[in-house]
Amino acid sequence: MRHIRLFAAGGTAVAALALTACGGGTGTEDEGASRPAATAAEPGAAKTPRSTAATGTGTGTGTGTGTGTVGGTANGTPVTRTHTPGAQPPASATRGSEKTRAGGSTALCNGTNTTVTAQPLSRPLNHMLLTVKNTGSKICELPYWPVLRFDQMQWVPQADEATQPQAVVSLRPGESGYAGVLLSAADGSGTGGRTAHKLTMAFQGYTPNSSGGPSATPALPAKGVYYDSSLKVTYWQQDLDDVVSW
Repeated sequence: MRHIRLFAAGGTAVAALALTACGGGTGTEDEGASRPAATAAEPGAAKTPRSTAATGTGTGTGTGTGTGTVGGTANGTPVTRTHTPGAQPPASATRGSEKTRAGGSTALCNGTNTTVTAQPLSRPLNHMLLTVKNTGSKICELPYWPVLRFDQMQWVPQADEATQPQAVVSLRPGESGYAGVLLSAADGSGTGGRTAHKLTMAFQGYTPNSSGGPSATPALPAKGVYYDSSLKVTYWQQDLDDVVSW
């Protein structure tokens, strides 16, 4: 079984786009192009110089995500080119535990601004419901899935990728988010079964396996809960029905 260590979210690398003017901003000439032979001008006709190079100007801008746009003109024709040296990070990726959105800042949900409960379910069989309620004064978000540790368990249950929502779960003050836990296989195919009496639940940050802040320790039933190697969880869900139907 592999270990997962949660680390504090690091700083986001900033890519700088450098644009260098070529040929003093007067354009370049294709030295390999063939040139037609000069022809004699008709008597009395004014000579018109033949243009051998495209002239133009260029400006460049770079953003912190490493994208840039170059614009200018060549022979009067607008030219625009976008340069993207690398994939843009997810919009939710940010430095620290807060980000700014319209109407104010948004925090990560964690053990300081929520209450967490763990409730075994009679249906579906061998399932448990995790409920996180926002008790803070601002919107908080629940990226990815809960990271669970029963007693002194030395491995981390993985998430069911089929439950990944289209957007990060966002909770206004007083609202709740949910996740489901499959504790053990109903057909007895799981191995290493045991009964746990303590649950520690870690919150993730805006990048996978990063720390979202202090953990929570929701109470388990006095008799404990039984789990085996089939243990897995859902992503955080906005709607309770998406968990109880899993």
